Amino acid sequence: MPPRDPRRADRVGEAVREEVAAFLARDAKDPRLTGLVTVTAVEMARDLRHATVYVSVMGDEAAKASTVEALAGMAPHLRGRVGRALRLQFAPELTFRLDESVQRAARIETLLAQIKRDEPAPDGDA
Repeated sequence: MPPRDPRRADRVGEAVREEVAAFLARDAKDPRLTGLVTVTAVEMARDLRHATVYVSVMGDEAAKASTVEALAGMAPHLRGRVGRALRLQFAPELTFRLDESVQRAARIETLLAQIKRDEPAPDGDA
């Protein structure tokens, strides 16, 4: 049987992303959160009981590791908060994953700029 509303998981995922981002911006006080954390995306399971939260962390590898560890420690608290805020029948279990796409995009931009810099200037006689 197909789901009643196939986009519900996307809508709930976006609401979870906003709630987690608001918590991190206002209420998170864990000293292990050393880097700048951005919630980039949330993938919800079809049954809405599990959510994978992707975060981008600015900082070195140690800061990233301690931040992901802190987020994993906060997951049970955040689960209750998200469930209450969104009035879901089942609060989704939250799993945090590091999103490296921002760093990869910056690396590609750097490489493209380097290629452009090293490229010989066109003659203009073509």
